[in-house]
Amino acid sequence: MSSSESHCQPEQQEQAPQEKIYLPRTSESETLQKIRHTTSHVMAMAVQKLFPKAQVTIGPWIENGFYYDFDNPEPFTEKDLKAIQKEMVKIINRKLPVIREEVSREEAEQRIKAIKEPYKLEILADIKQEPITIYHLGDEWWDLCAGPHLNNTAELQPKAIELESVAGAYWRGDETKAQLQRIYGTAWESEQQLAEYKRRKEEALRRDHRRLGKELGLFIFSDEVGPGLPLWTAKGTLLRSLLEDFLKQEQLKRGYLPVVSPHIARVDLFKTSGHWQKYKEDMFPLMAENEEAAAHELGFVLKPMNCPFHIQIYKSELRSYRELPMRLAEFGTVYRYEQSGELGGLTRVRGFTVDDSHLFVTPEQLDSEFLNVVDLILSVFNKLQLKNFKARLSFRDPTSDKYIGSDEAWSKAEGAIRRAVEKLEMNHFEGIGEAAFYGPKLDFIFQDALEREWQLGTVQVDYNLPERFDLEYVAEDGTRQRPVMIHRAPFGSLERLIGILIEEYAGDFPLWLAPIQARLMPVSDAQLMFAKEVADKMRSLNMRVEVDTSGDRLPKMIRNAEKAKIPVMAVVGAKEVESDSLSLRVRTAGKPSADLGTISVPAVLERMQKAIANYTNF
Repeated sequence: MSSSESHCQPEQQEQAPQEKIYLPRTSESETLQKIRHTTSHVMAMAVQKLFPKAQVTIGPWIENGFYYDFDNPEPFTEKDLKAIQKEMVKIINRKLPVIREEVSREEAEQRIKAIKEPYKLEILADIKQEPITIYHLGDEWWDLCAGPHLNNTAELQPKAIELESVAGAYWRGDETKAQLQRIYGTAWESEQQLAEYKRRKEEALRRDHRRLGKELGLFIFSDEVGPGLPLWTAKGTLLRSLLEDFLKQEQLKRGYLPVVSPHIARVDLFKTSGHWQKYKEDMFPLMAENEEAAAHELGFVLKPMNCPFHIQIYKSELRSYRELPMRLAEFGTVYRYEQSGELGGLTRVRGFTVDDSHLFVTPEQLDSEFLNVVDLILSVFNKLQLKNFKARLSFRDPTSDKYIGSDEAWSKAEGAIRRAVEKLEMNHFEGIGEAAFYGPKLDFIFQDALEREWQLGTVQVDYNLPERFDLEYVAEDGTRQRPVMIHRAPFGSLERLIGILIEEYAGDFPLWLAPIQARLMPVSDAQLMFAKEVADKMRSLNMRVEVDTSGDRLPKMIRNAEKAKIPVMAVVGAKEVESDSLSLRVRTAGKPSADLGTISVPAVLERMQKAIANYTNF
């Protein structure tokens, strides 16, 4: 029996794929909107039957279900959720009609005061249109609501409904106001859809980057440091560096110039850019020397974006048209004061690194440079194996006052983006109101293995900041002209990208990206020296390798390597030392590990080098 046969575990059998069940988002299905609106009202009615002191606030649908916020003297428990769901079944089975009623504002106010529901008075004050609509469940319960709803509770499927969790929520999302209890639930058209939804939730837990990040030793969060501020371990830092180096090399090939900018700046810089006026609530507070300086808004702020710094580098000299396009690139860490309730692992943090670049181009160069940027982003996605995405044309909402610049500037910028996606024949859709305050964007919306959507790369066309900072270049005819800016970030946030990659690969990184590419496992101390010599050869070829020196029994070493999701596992026994070979077992993202048998050391090194260079598996 060979070493490979005795040391490695048998291959696992892959299961045949099951028929895919489509789970539409609420926004995609009017039927689900009605089901979830109605179910949320049934839940609120059940809560108030069981807990008469509970006051209801808001209860909207969300993309995979619904929630309702309650002000209740005592916290809801898991036992309470079961009781509430049982009461909901009773209400559904009573076949109560869902009745829409239109009333005047005065009538609505009188009814709310009669049942002593103060939160509803605040909600009523925010409703601008009249008449006011109220939805009743039979003649026993009602709430302010715009709908839509089903006609009768009998149309709900009790076995397609589930209450999921309880969380804290501040009234109006304001930390200074009352803390409420939010009950989350989900409701579907069929029991089969609910079962598929629950399966995906379980799969999401298996892939959760917060759990895997801790298990794989990539990053941590510390209460003493603060929420939303990840700390990167050695392996996590190595992963970040690999991604940074990968993109830096791609950028250097395409004529990008690396720059570095500070983490803080005078607040006046962001007044010129418009961030202080339009983005202030998302920025950390002003750092001033004294109260007088603070009163006059004199001081420094942590940067929320890198663009004003790159503008200063461009502006430090008078540029000629011959220097354009100028492509400045930086992995710049920015800081945004996200609300604590909005933070989520690496996907929503307060300090994050943007693979930022700002291109200064002539108007004639805009279209071709924009296409080149999109080509770079698509190349990056391809090598990261991120294939399921679509493009969103993030345009301004003409009715909003949150934007800067003229209608003409916005029209030109949006036109450039539209021309690009049409020329590339990209799958795209429009997102009105999703633009940055200074310009429209082409955002890349990625759909992960669980069909959740994330924004990754972005490209923005900007005529406004060059105007606000009075940027110029000397044109061929000697006149001073205004450049156009392109803001772009293929990764978006490095933190978010890593969180998404962890979940997409379920921690099984492809060979080129794995922090540790190979682990050598000597069967006994007698093979330890040979294992270290092979590891040194690998390191000399820039491979990331470690030797298991734990002294554990081989089965445990293999289990530990599997758990650590090491792509290449090499067992070193007496026969391997004698034949200058390794008994290999390899992992491939999303597939069971496979036994490759015994391969000579030179062949292993050659295959690893080739796989790493070509972004493929071993």
